[in-house]
Amino acid sequence: MFLITSNAFSQDFYDINTIQTIEIEFAETNWDALLDTEKAGDNNYTEATSVTINGTEYLSVGVKYKGNSSYSANQVKNPFHIELDTYVDQDYNGYKDIKLANVMFDPSFVRETVAYNIVNKYMVAPKANYANVYVNGTLIGLYTNTEAITKTFVNKHFNTNDNAFFSCSPPAGAGPQSTDLPSLEYLGTNVSSYDEAYEIKSDDDTDASVAEAHWADLIELTNVLSNDISNIENVIDVDMAIWMLALNNVLVNLDSYIGQFKQNYYLYNDDNNQFKSVMWDLNMSFGTFGNTGETTTGGGPGGGPGGNSGLNSTKDKAELDHLLHEDDDSYPLFSKLMAVPKYKKMYLAHYKTILTENITNSNYLSLANDFQAIISTAVSADTNKFYSDAQFSGNIDTDYTVGNNTASGLSNLMEARGTYLLSQTDFTNTQPTISNITSSATTPTIGDTITLTVTVTDVNTDAVYLGYRTDENMPFTTVLMYDDGAHNDSASGDTVYGVEVAVDTDYIQYYIYAENDDIGAFSPARAQYEFYTIEATYSKLNAGDLVINEFVASNDSGETDGEGEYEDWIELYNTTNETLSLDNLYLSDDEDDKLTYQFPVGTILEADSYLIVWCDKDEEQGDFHANFKLSSGGESIFLSYADGTILQEITYGEQTTDMSYSRSPNGTGDFVIQATTFEASNDNVLSVDKTELDLDINFYPNPIQSILNIDSDVNLIKSLKVSSLLGQVFFQKDAVNETKTEIDFSNFSKGIYFVTINNSKVVKVIKQ
Repeated sequence: MFLITSNAFSQDFYDINTIQTIEIEFAETNWDALLDTEKAGDNNYTEATSVTINGTEYLSVGVKYKGNSSYSANQVKNPFHIELDTYVDQDYNGYKDIKLANVMFDPSFVRETVAYNIVNKYMVAPKANYANVYVNGTLIGLYTNTEAITKTFVNKHFNTNDNAFFSCSPPAGAGPQSTDLPSLEYLGTNVSSYDEAYEIKSDDDTDASVAEAHWADLIELTNVLSNDISNIENVIDVDMAIWMLALNNVLVNLDSYIGQFKQNYYLYNDDNNQFKSVMWDLNMSFGTFGNTGETTTGGGPGGGPGGNSGLNSTKDKAELDHLLHEDDDSYPLFSKLMAVPKYKKMYLAHYKTILTENITNSNYLSLANDFQAIISTAVSADTNKFYSDAQFSGNIDTDYTVGNNTASGLSNLMEARGTYLLSQTDFTNTQPTISNITSSATTPTIGDTITLTVTVTDVNTDAVYLGYRTDENMPFTTVLMYDDGAHNDSASGDTVYGVEVAVDTDYIQYYIYAENDDIGAFSPARAQYEFYTIEATYSKLNAGDLVINEFVASNDSGETDGEGEYEDWIELYNTTNETLSLDNLYLSDDEDDKLTYQFPVGTILEADSYLIVWCDKDEEQGDFHANFKLSSGGESIFLSYADGTILQEITYGEQTTDMSYSRSPNGTGDFVIQATTFEASNDNVLSVDKTELDLDINFYPNPIQSILNIDSDVNLIKSLKVSSLLGQVFFQKDAVNETKTEIDFSNFSKGIYFVTINNSKVVKVIKQ
């Protein structure tokens, strides 16, 4: 058993220890006016001659200003959105969109980076660091560089990018008079009731029916949230939503779902039909934005009659209610979830974890000081920044006015907040204690049933749960654990809980959740984002027992699948005299993801037998239709296990249409290009002296030394071509129009050749 986080990606472009250098070049000297004009109009991209990122130059790049309150035509330092692939298909380390914020509301320069650093411990979130930005050779200033939430982002984290995808911020921006807000309230089934509050990011430009279906998914979420909360886990990842809500509150990030405008998050609907929530735009974290969205009954600071309440003082922000909007139906994502006792206790557990791991232990302050040390020189060099050097260093513990808001000193705010929160009954209540998590088998074998046990105290009866999954792309299944002496849990009532789990794949990911009347607890504390893993063993085939024997990467007129379609295919061959199990085996054409296609559980292959896998991305057509296609231009094919064991790795070059790449001799030899031998021995390709094709055309002798005779009593021979294994053409004759002819091989080198007749049939000929 070991602990693992759910995501681990290389993020060099967002390495917090390195300030990036981004240089934008425009052909026009009035580039700022051009960008301002676009921002005021349709806000299309303006073409930059080049953008150079850390020394790597990209030509013809789209650039525009972004932002709402952080943008002004009257300031030099505006936020940028750079799109590398607007005009040319190009990326920097896999990133195509670059979002650069101008740090307008943060004298400390670290609110956003510290917040994202914390959020990334608990849920999928963007990375953030810093970049010096130059335009036409002039330093504009130091920016925060935050990973964009795009299709690339959701594909990386959720393994899909073509489902419903929404930016939950009003497309036209939010302001004090805004009434269309992404609150997730149910407003009926008409899309027009939602489209001023949410921006669809899915593919909706070319297929209206796709957009309609994606809007329907979002509307269904709002309907279930408001009217059918018992089924909420069918439409949203509740645990991830709870992490988001708790993080916003702990960090006093009110320019978010829990604030006045209910915005700055994304929703992506994964393949399990669960919307995943992703936080965005954390620049006003740690109390800069103070509007809670609560209504006031009379005039006072922050609002008049029926106005919006504002937290004006650092003390007010420090004492922000951890259950803000618990009873407010206009915030259904919070109020409806908190009305479910289990979800409220999960929220309190996650909240306390964030609080103790980041605030009361001063981790936020250590991060802030570390990040300021990294950027202090760059901040001093930024002559267009909105604050002085003294305010930069001072905002760690001193409050400053920023526009209509107050940027509280980070330590002033968060020290008081930690003290206040830990004094609240919800966090002084005794939390369940989870310990001694044990598996009956450290390394079980697939097919076994194991028992997981755990010791839990200060917990209600029937309130200890195991959450587990055997596929990282699936939601966790939650089952009750028992302290009844009947589940391999020792004796009844001894605080040891047990449950049996069937091991049907090569790993199990799991966590424990327990609750009492007041609060819940998780182990690991950051579950479900982190979890424990048990790896199972399985018997593996020996190299050479099962081989990739033949494949076609360009099939125009050869074999067809069950749907009558000409698709790429791979043939596997059992070289042994025993039946082989293909359980736990994978096929792939991606070196970075060798687990692309898994053979169905229970797949066997009898001795001296063949199995065809269609590489067509048509998985719905049956078990042996892989979710990848082969490249006719050349690539690699892998046959491997999840533990990294590779049985076969075949690298090939450009392929010939309707010809196969086959082992010769069958099952053991090197690969050659030859006519296909679908589900048959590769040695059956015309190795006799006289061969009859299904065109009733005879080729003889074979092997040959000089003259190859070709004749037919039935069909007219219209064309002939002789080519090598690599596709080089040595002889070609069209308009033969004879029933009998010959080809002189006397001047050909010894070796294997292919003779193609009438552009349809191919025979292998051996020249001796």
